[in-house]
Amino acid sequence: MSKILTPDICVIGAGSGGLSVAAAAAAFGVDVVLVEKGKMGGDCLNYGCVPSKATIAAGKLAQSMREADKFGIKPVAPEIDFKKLHDHIHGVIAAIEPNDSVERFTGLGVHVIQAMGVFADEQTLIAGDHQIQARRFVLATGSSAFVPPIPGLDTVPYLTNETLFENKKRIDHLIVIGGGPIGIEMAQAHRRLGAKVSVLEAQKVLGPADPELAEVIIKRLNEEGVDILEGAKVTEVSKGAKNSIKVAYEKDGQSISLSGSHLLVATGRAVNVEGIGLDVAGVDFDRRGVKTSPDLRTTNKRIYAIGDAAGGLQFTHVAGYHAGLVLRGLLFRKKAVPNNEIMPWVTFTDPELGNVGLTEKEAREKYGDIQVLKWPYFENDRAQAERKTEGLIKMIATKRGKIIGVGIAGANAGEMINMWSFAITNKMKLGHVIGYVSPYPTMTEIGKRAALLSYAPLAKKPFIRKLIAFLRKFG
Repeated sequence: MSKILTPDICVIGAGSGGLSVAAAAAAFGVDVVLVEKGKMGGDCLNYGCVPSKATIAAGKLAQSMREADKFGIKPVAPEIDFKKLHDHIHGVIAAIEPNDSVERFTGLGVHVIQAMGVFADEQTLIAGDHQIQARRFVLATGSSAFVPPIPGLDTVPYLTNETLFENKKRIDHLIVIGGGPIGIEMAQAHRRLGAKVSVLEAQKVLGPADPELAEVIIKRLNEEGVDILEGAKVTEVSKGAKNSIKVAYEKDGQSISLSGSHLLVATGRAVNVEGIGLDVAGVDFDRRGVKTSPDLRTTNKRIYAIGDAAGGLQFTHVAGYHAGLVLRGLLFRKKAVPNNEIMPWVTFTDPELGNVGLTEKEAREKYGDIQVLKWPYFENDRAQAERKTEGLIKMIATKRGKIIGVGIAGANAGEMINMWSFAITNKMKLGHVIGYVSPYPTMTEIGKRAALLSYAPLAKKPFIRKLIAFLRKFG
């Protein structure tokens, strides 16, 4: 017989957003049920952010061994033990797992049900032998690797982010379909771990990024030997000679093919909205996600959608941001609307690529006349000391000095973009940046140096020069 539960809130999905909602609501004494059919921690912990960054870290260390001669240290060709690399990746996951575990959330007062949740009607979710009739539901179902309908793909073994990190053997030649952040991050990491790597991208690599900043990353990957093929539309996949995988593609009107030992499909994410009864729950959705109002409510007012499930930007921190906004509505009846213009994103290549706010193109379309201020890494003393002089910061401001966008391509961009996310969120101006003291020597100084460039035109104005000359007469 089914057990009937009537919690205040039922969260569907135990990824970053769902866990945040469940933990915070329980902390306020609210009755919460959390439903998860797979692993606690969701895609980010088990298949995405965490294992990918552990892999990138290993590749970065291997590359530093090869490039040690820059510091007067004899370079070494690293020997990669792929079994131990696998253990490193899963050791990192295991270290974080307790924070997202069933035991921890049960201890917080959350009722965790490990089963598939399917709506039976507009106010009832069936999960295992439970009928859940909550006051409010939160869809935090995330997304999965999107596998495009490429002819022949189902006839060969291929990897996605959900299977890549189970590998324990050397990859000889990795072919990556997709030149977005996931594809490019893994292309560089595996090149550094000893594989030959080819990237096939139908359009532009890192397409949504500012082209000037993306070029810093692409240049570095080319130097490291990653074969990047832009404008390459994959037409077919088949088995090749000696257990290889053959990928046929069209580029510049020509039909070409290449063969590799492994294939990684990194063509984006598919939102997890199918098979959970959203239609019978009165929730409108399509392949891009659930239809929501500005405050993240679905067409069924009992149900909210957050993170990837809500469509739009697909980042773990977006899910956490959405969770905080939805909690205001769930607990305090306060309507809160996401602002995507304050949302940072980072591609964790080496050098890194970080951005928050508008790109130069977006800013010109919205504001017309803007200020574009740049400062290169090679003019920074700390960057010179660490031999990390590739890249630049690019700051976008209105004519009145309001900061509306910052992009950084270079070392530690992912850490530095935090400061600029804070600045844009709080509507800060160039004057605020010029007025703060940056410790020397740090790479963060590049931002202040860029902001100081906004004063340069003043030095050339005759009125300013005359004013300074006049004031000097008074001693």
